[in-house]
Amino acid sequence: MTVSGPYHEGERAVQRRAGETERADRIGRSIGSGIGEIAAVFLGLQTQLVIAAADGADRLWCSQLTGPPGFLRATGPHTLSVAARPPEGDPLAAAFAAGPLPLGTLALDVRTRRRLRLNGTARPTPRGLALATGQVFPNCPARLRPRRPLPPAAPDAPGARTARTWRGTALTEAQRRTVAAADTFYLATADPAGAADAGHRGGPSGFVTATSPTRLTWPDRPGNAMFAALGNLELRPQAGLLFADWATGDLLQLTGLARTDWSAARVAAFPGARRVVDFDVTAVVATDAGSPLRWSEPVPPARSGG
Repeated sequence: MTVSGPYHEGERAVQRRAGETERADRIGRSIGSGIGEIAAVFLGLQTQLVIAAADGADRLWCSQLTGPPGFLRATGPHTLSVAARPPEGDPLAAAFAAGPLPLGTLALDVRTRRRLRLNGTARPTPRGLALATGQVFPNCPARLRPRRPLPPAAPDAPGARTARTWRGTALTEAQRRTVAAADTFYLATADPAGAADAGHRGGPSGFVTATSPTRLTWPDRPGNAMFAALGNLELRPQAGLLFADWATGDLLQLTGLARTDWSAARVAAFPGARRVVDFDVTAVVATDAGSPLRWSEPVPPARSGG
C-alpha cells in the first residue's frame, strides 16, 4: 500500500476525489504519535472513551468505556492507561483476551465539545487496558451539541433500570425510531492492516435514517479533510456504529458493511452534503441502561470572556 505522510492510500484517494489534498496535507501536520502535556490533562478529566476494534470474527464494533475522572491516565508520552474494559455482553468483551489488539479511541468532552483521537495497540492489564499510541490528534467540535452531565439514577431508585442485552440481525421498529431520533452516533472503521479508528457523526435529529431494518443512510458533510473513516471504507467496507441515548444510557451497537455514494443525484437529496454513506446491518446488540452516563438536553455553547 502506498503511504504518503500520515495517510494511507485509501485516505489519499478520497482526498483527491474530494479536492482536499492540499488542506489535508496542512491539517495532517497535527497528527503525532505522543500524548502531550495538554492532552494528558484533558484525558484525566474525562468520564468516557469511545473505542473501535474487531471481534474474533473480524467484525468491527464501536463501544464505550466509562469511569470517574482519572480512569484515563497518560502513563508516558506514548501510553494511555484505561481503568475499564468492555463489560460482559459487549461484543468486544472477549476481544482483548487473546493479547494485543489494534484499537481506535475517541476521548470527547460533551460539555466543551473537545475531542481527541488516540489510535494504536491495546493490551489487557489487571485494571483494564493499556494503549500504546501510534496516532494522536485533535478533532474540531463541529456537529456535537454541548450538554451538561447529570447524576446517574441510584440502582434502587423508583424506575431504575438494569442492563439487559438483546441480540439480532436486523433493527426492530423501536430501534429504527432510536436511530431516527439520534443527533449523534460513533463510527468504527479500520484499514486493511487492521489499524482501527473511532469517529463521531452528528447533526439534527433525523440526519441518519433507517430506511429498512437492515439499511442506514446518512449524509457526509464537510469536515477536517483527513477522511480517516471514508479512507478506511475505501479499502475495507466493514464498519461498526454506536448509538448512546443521552437520557437513559441505552446503547445500540451495529456491525456491517458501509459504502460511500458520490453520485450527484443521491447527494442532492441531502442539503449541504458532499457524499452519502449507506450502511448494511449484519448484527445488532442492544443494551438497556448499558452506560451509566446521563446528560441534559443540549445547552448553548459556552462563550469565552470579553
